[in-house]
Amino acid sequence: MIDGGSSSTQRYGFVLTQNFALMSYASATEPLRAANLIAQTALYTVVPLSIGGRDVQSSAGFAVPCEDLSVIGGGCHTIFVVAGGNPEDWRDTANLHPLLRRLARQGVRIGAISSGSYLLAAAGLLDGRDFTIHWEHAPAMREAFPHLAPRQARYVLDGDRITCGGGVAPLDMMHALIEARFGSAFARRVSDWYLHTAVAEPTAPQRGSLSERFGTHHPGLIGVLEKMEATIEHPLDRRTMARLVGLSPRHLDRLFAEHLKVSFHATYLRIRLDHARRLLEQSPLSISELAFATGFSSASHFSRAFREHFGVTPKSARIPRRAP
Repeated sequence: MIDGGSSSTQRYGFVLTQNFALMSYASATEPLRAANLIAQTALYTVVPLSIGGRDVQSSAGFAVPCEDLSVIGGGCHTIFVVAGGNPEDWRDTANLHPLLRRLARQGVRIGAISSGSYLLAAAGLLDGRDFTIHWEHAPAMREAFPHLAPRQARYVLDGDRITCGGGVAPLDMMHALIEARFGSAFARRVSDWYLHTAVAEPTAPQRGSLSERFGTHHPGLIGVLEKMEATIEHPLDRRTMARLVGLSPRHLDRLFAEHLKVSFHATYLRIRLDHARRLLEQSPLSISELAFATGFSSASHFSRAFREHFGVTPKSARIPRRAP
């Protein structure tokens, strides 16, 4: 039995972009299939969509047959844009934007999974909205749309906009959507179907904590590492950092040597260069713009540091753009 709510069928459309993230897609669609099986009735229908109804290749390499978004989209209750991890696969999607805007005006609930939020932002559908995006693409989002501020949440429900970080987080998001429609008991049965026993809150982090990523629980070090990640564009000097966490510079140096086995400066540089590499792969920023966005005084200084750290030049590390 279903605990309340309407048992009418809702159509969920999933706009798939080239090399879309298969795990994200499965995590979003499988709970809907399970809900139908458990209820023994068609609560949801799932429709893969694309521009022109063309088949779309998944991240696993096989093609998914799709319906035409322009034909089917208006009949959907909710539409999610699902994109993968390579921005090159979703840069040339400008023809998707007017279709999404039209559907939003028609009252279709619009959502995005993984880097799909970037495409909603490009369509102007996230202005003034609370939303999230996969953590890997958050830097490129901020650079491309400086007026937007993605949250580092697993998923965000903001009225008729729904966004999700991707990966396995759609399992949590679908639990929330099913619960809102049919109650917690039914949603719990759907999650149990997939051994999804620990349903995360929407505000749960997308990444492991700083303690997990850096292998330390020292509060002073954690405070400095947090500040490092927050001040990539305008790095703070060692003395300022030490003062912010109530330590002397020498004590801070000892903590880095003892707990992380690397220096303050080497750690800060690594964080900035890792950030730079993500921007290099995901944004159209020039090398000079990227250098200043990551706190380097010049493009030559940045290029030298990048080559020493990664063994390749920034230019050779950049994913080449396809000709239109």
